[in-house]
Amino acid sequence: MRPVECAACGNQVLCEKFGIAHTSVQWTADAALVCAEFRDRVAHGGTSARIRTCRSLRSSIDRAVADGTLTVGTPDSGTAGTATTEAHDA
Repeated sequence: MRPVECAACGNQVLCEKFGIAHTSVQWTADAALVCAEFRDRVAHGGTSARIRTCRSLRSSIDRAVADGTLTVGTPDSGTAGTATTEAHDA
């Protein structure tokens, strides 16, 4: 997993891209406390466990893939190091 910083709030998460549509994100702090988007949704009655993603963080992850900071694939798949900017489900 590689660190990725959200361009909107500066929160850092650990991230791994197994494929174009498969992204694993590990929050290093409580998302409802450190992410403005999560905090806003929770304040309006949502629960952080039901929020799929923060749009700003998703954009930051996409940017990390585009600039090669975050690669798509795993070391065992033979595709590690291959950056791509194709659209995917989030």
